[in-house]
Amino acid sequence: MVVDERARHELYRRLEEVLGPQAATTLIEHLPPLGWADVATKHDLAGLEGRVELRIEASAADLRATFEHELRSQAATFDQGLRTQATTFEQGLRSQTTTVLFAFVSLMLTMAGLALALARFT
Repeated sequence: MVVDERARHELYRRLEEVLGPQAATTLIEHLPPLGWADVATKHDLAGLEGRVELRIEASAADLRATFEHELRSQAATFDQGLRTQATTFEQGLRSQTTTVLFAFVSLMLTMAGLALALARFT
């Protein structure tokens, strides 16, 4: 049976006749406004709490997985950039070392040639 406002009003009028206006008002105010079917029980709240906790845990797991994926992706990108820079540095160092080595050998040969020329003239 669904209790609507008309039925509540009729109940109030009947209680008012039997108990008086103050007692009828007090009793009616203690009744739920929409009917007992709409009142949540502790069991209902416990079930809702369980479902909310499951949703929060699932959201936290999704967030954790997304964060871990992004972190791994960022780390891979950083690692690749670092490797590229190291390779570029190594190539530059090799080129520079080769240039310095040829310059040093050329200088040594020039100095040896000058030393031989100087030894011939003396």
